[in-house]
Amino acid sequence: MSGSRVWLALAALLGATGMAFGAGGAHSLRALIVPEYLATFETGVRYHLLHAVVLLVLALQAERHRVGVSAALFTLGVLLFSGSLYALALGAPTRIGIITPFGGAALLLGWLSLLRLVPQGR
Repeated sequence: MSGSRVWLALAALLGATGMAFGAGGAHSLRALIVPEYLATFETGVRYHLLHAVVLLVLALQAERHRVGVSAALFTLGVLLFSGSLYALALGAPTRIGIITPFGGAALLLGWLSLLRLVPQGR
């Protein structure tokens, strides 16, 4: 599978799982978890879906630009950042929270890695 197809497939999976988690959280979790953890879960969903869209845009540009590093960082960031927030909201031990900043750093590095795609001026 070509790079653009891999990133497109991952964007589709991230989008679908983000929607499923968001809908599931909205309909099922409200009665099961305390409000502060619901906000944590919703933050995970927000970043999950936002970066699914970013990955989709990168996948559509993969034939023209080298987006692999950025796409990989966004994917890793969603898995670590949103994944750890989901785990915390659902009752995982608080030590899981040590993973969250690593996911945030991966997302930030993903954004910064896009700077290399900016055309150089004269």
